[in-house]
Amino acid sequence: MNKKFFAYIEYDKESEVYVGYIPSVNGAHTQADTLEELNIKLKEVLDLCLEEMNTDDINNIPEFIKVEEIEYV
Repeated sequence: MNKKFFAYIEYDKESEVYVGYIPSVNGAHTQADTLEELNIKLKEVLDLCLEEMNTDDINNIPEFIKVEEIEYV
């Protein structure tokens, strides 16, 4: 399978860790102390999540289009 996934990454100031999740895959989320470690862990959790999915579920994963910035004033 050749598919691209996009992760949403935040830095939690309170716990001082990076938190990442892949919105299109249920359960694909993790945290780490560095961005490099987070990338590795996201790939691992994505692999685990995809292993649990059947072919139809994988084929029905939503296609990423873009990120839109919304300014709130």
